[in-house]
Amino acid sequence: MRRHLEREIDALRKKLLSVGALVEEAGKMAIEALMSRDVELAERVIETDEQIDAMEVEVEEECLKVLALHQPVAIDLRYVVAILKINNDLERIGDIATNIAERAIYLSHRVKIDIPQDFVSMSKLAHEMVRDSLDSLVYLDASLARKVCEIDDRVDECNRRVYDYVKQQLLLGTSEVMEQVQLLTVARHIERIGDQATNIAEDVLYLIEGEIVRHKRRESYEATPEEVG
Repeated sequence: MRRHLEREIDALRKKLLSVGALVEEAGKMAIEALMSRDVELAERVIETDEQIDAMEVEVEEECLKVLALHQPVAIDLRYVVAILKINNDLERIGDIATNIAERAIYLSHRVKIDIPQDFVSMSKLAHEMVRDSLDSLVYLDASLARKVCEIDDRVDECNRRVYDYVKQQLLLGTSEVMEQVQLLTVARHIERIGDQATNIAEDVLYLIEGEIVRHKRRESYEATPEEVG
């Protein structure tokens, strides 16, 4: 019975990572579509969302089946609960990628505007956070999960600077008002991707350490002496 449960959980993990790989790629393509004004690429992201949604439902159903049939406890229970929560976070990232792709299509038909470096930087950081949060799950790496949580502050700061940039453009009387507003909207979407990646990292910490760190002070993300050593 125990061995069967382990196989079920391993299968869940693999399915979740498949969702994660698809979501990570969708986010990357959405930003690339925006930068390159590539409508076809943006449309591919939108089409991928249905596949992500279907996979998310499948993973959730499998989790509920494991909970009902095996009634796992301790680390096994935490693993299934973490998978359920991460699965939901990944689906939300997929939705955000679709929103970005829709903005990319809109902007591709408008006047091309300059993209501030802070926008580029936060895009790269958000993608790094999603990748590292999934890696922290694969390797059960608490220090990597904490790194993701710490990077979120940098994404937030970049988002604030993008806001200041757009505000300055509007005060200068730019004729590209709608384009600048859409850029600001996308920056907010990217910031939300960072938030969701942070949620995943916090769920990994819960899985590893059995403690819910969400809503706690940033000091809780600091490495333990054992990790430092």
